[in-house]
Amino acid sequence: MNDLPSSHSTSKQLETGPASILTSLIKSSPHLARLSLSLFWTYVTLGGQVRKARRAFEKQLILQGMSNEDAKRLSACFEELKNSITGMLKQGITGSYER
Repeated sequence: MNDLPSSHSTSKQLETGPASILTSLIKSSPHLARLSLSLFWTYVTLGGQVRKARRAFEKQLILQGMSNEDAKRLSACFEELKNSITGMLKQGITGSYER
């Protein structure tokens, strides 16, 4: 039934000793550092991009004849959306550590 030679077993046993865990951590640390820096940079630049988009949206609404107060009220959705997105990301990251 099994056509594979005995040396090509399909069920490998993984090493879980302290040395293999340490090796895995060392090998994955550059990738984790890059991912962490990328997430941090995205978080930092997101606020500036949202402010820029909000100002441009307000400017266009005002140019179309809308009052300043109404334009600011409508553009507040950009800030709410940013807060919602960052909240979900924070919950996803910290939620995995709370278990």
